[in-house]
Amino acid sequence: MEIIQQYYPNLSGEQIRQFASLQALYTDWNAKINVISRKDMENLYVRHVLHSLGIEKMIRFRDGARVMDVGTGGGFPGIPLAIFFPEVSFHLIDGTGKKIRVVQAVADAIGLTNVTARHCRLEDEKAQFDFIVSRAVMPLPELARMARKNIRREQQNALPNGLICLKGGEIQHEIKSFRRQAVILSLEDCYRESFFKEKKIIYVQL
Repeated sequence: MEIIQQYYPNLSGEQIRQFASLQALYTDWNAKINVISRKDMENLYVRHVLHSLGIEKMIRFRDGARVMDVGTGGGFPGIPLAIFFPEVSFHLIDGTGKKIRVVQAVADAIGLTNVTARHCRLEDEKAQFDFIVSRAVMPLPELARMARKNIRREQQNALPNGLICLKGGEIQHEIKSFRRQAVILSLEDCYRESFFKEKKIIYVQL
């Protein structure tokens, strides 16, 4: 938890409490339903929480914005972002029901009132949002094609509505068809930890 406060020293007392609660909650749930690898549980705050918060380096969502997290798994990046942006609505979806159970339980346990969770696939979700976020859930071209229907036309943020993805490793082949409109941010420029060396955020306007 200290690593979060190092990078984000201006968190409110409630945000600190919520972030601090995640370790015990995910440890408990992971013993029942494997949503995070055992190895990663020891590095929850760097590899999952801080990684998720990297999205705020790309955009500061405005109050009232609506964001959908596709393929959220155990709640990443959606849960950390919902703590960080308490006035933004987050809708977390995943095709695996037991993972959504964990997401809902964690959100309820820490009192996140700006989170909804649904067991469904992206193609079955009809609601519209300002942004869709995801963490390496599928190749970018496929995700963009499927998500386009869920992006609302009204604009209210500094960036035009679109897709924001956390990716690692070689990404040139994925952004080939988006070369003119893709914006890439290297997280190694934002965080010192070696984990972020090849981690990137890709934004594509849809």
